[in-house]
Amino acid sequence: MNWYLGVLKNYAGFDGRARRKEYWMFALFNALITVVLEVLYAATKSNILMILLFVYILAVFVPGLAVGVRRLHDLNKSGAWLLIAFVPFIGGIWLFVLTCLAGTRGSNQYGPDPKLAAA
Repeated sequence: MNWYLGVLKNYAGFDGRARRKEYWMFALFNALITVVLEVLYAATKSNILMILLFVYILAVFVPGLAVGVRRLHDLNKSGAWLLIAFVPFIGGIWLFVLTCLAGTRGSNQYGPDPKLAAA
């Protein structure tokens, strides 16, 4: 849970680098919370839950972009690589592959290695 909260605390921090673990733990918790809210909404058809889901999605949009950019920085790539997701068919797959790759060892142009900083 600390990985998820850490991303939320660094709400709009687009500089620096993010480890795979930070990125994927945020994605996991984000998906779990979204699925729970969607299931609760589907079961109750409550407008309050629909609004809560919408507000949650809006609230985690910027932190999700920020951690995605930092993840790409760990690979020594520009955050603009996130836009590859808009390429039909292959774009999303390629972005998924990029986020699964190990980051650059040592410092790169985006900062020090977060793996070394955590150790």
